[in-house]
Amino acid sequence: MNPTAPLATAFTRQTGVELPITAGAMYPCGNPELVAAASAAGALGVVQPISFAYVHGSSLAEGLAKVRDLTDRPIGFNALIEASSKTYAKRMARWIDEALDADVRFFVTALGNPREVVDRVHAAGGVVWHDVTERRWAEKARDAGVDGLIAVNRSAGGHAGVRGLEDLYTELAPLGLPMLAAGGIATPAGMLRALELGYAGVQMGTRFIASEECRVHPDYKRAVVAAGAKDIVRTKRLSGVDVAIIRPDDWPAEGSGEHPPGEPGRLLSWMLRHPKLKRFARGFLTLRSLRSLRRSSLDGVGYKDVWQAGKSVAAIEGVEPVAELLAPFRAALENHE
Repeated sequence: MNPTAPLATAFTRQTGVELPITAGAMYPCGNPELVAAASAAGALGVVQPISFAYVHGSSLAEGLAKVRDLTDRPIGFNALIEASSKTYAKRMARWIDEALDADVRFFVTALGNPREVVDRVHAAGGVVWHDVTERRWAEKARDAGVDGLIAVNRSAGGHAGVRGLEDLYTELAPLGLPMLAAGGIATPAGMLRALELGYAGVQMGTRFIASEECRVHPDYKRAVVAAGAKDIVRTKRLSGVDVAIIRPDDWPAEGSGEHPPGEPGRLLSWMLRHPKLKRFARGFLTLRSLRSLRRSSLDGVGYKDVWQAGKSVAAIEGVEPVAELLAPFRAALENHE
């Protein structure tokens, strides 16, 4: 437990951070400087290893070393569990070891069964929280021994859920695990509302894209600042499941009946519905999208691709250093009764 924390929750007690806030792991936006800045300012920066290894450096180990050069505060690690690829599973296992060696003790798992990660991290004295969008996945994570849940609601960017902030809390609270609210939060008022509902903290992703330390193209940051909640749409073009993005300029208007460019065609759409083929279709789309997301995020609007973001764009008014954008959150917690 951190004695300097303005408000102690299950999340701050488990992690030792001051603020009940994580800078959510993001591909390709999560660079070492952003992770370090979030942790140095009292929140918890979370490492996205694919971003570190393939976008912002030559290896995960080098990225972790850079973070440790910038701050000695706690950081987290995002372990995406993908059972369909043995090569990827081996790579992730190696990355988890590298993170543990770098003294990371907070892990965020997603997609698959977190049991193996839980066992390894618990043996090292760490904790594991799992991304969920509904109760059935939360129950599986609880049964696997996770220490908390990251409740991803329908306002989130990336792989968003389908339920609202309050409904999702009501659905998951009976499981008895602490939760972070993920989606639609970019202001101190939003954070306080989540805490009052019973969440142990919040996860913000989109808000940190519009920060000076985030190494994406200025076009991306300008798009986040300029967008409103109605500009956030969903697409299956990235991974075969709905991902929240900023509406591209070349997309048809809602209700026009036109097929958005780049959306899965008839064959892929059929494969995505097939119980045995959907995993292969999702894998194909994900691999195809990794490079295009990297190019559009780093090279700007010259590439006709998509930018991930959540509905919290409505509350983002400018690009600031991480320490400055988090200062009002700290003040709100200190003044909260």
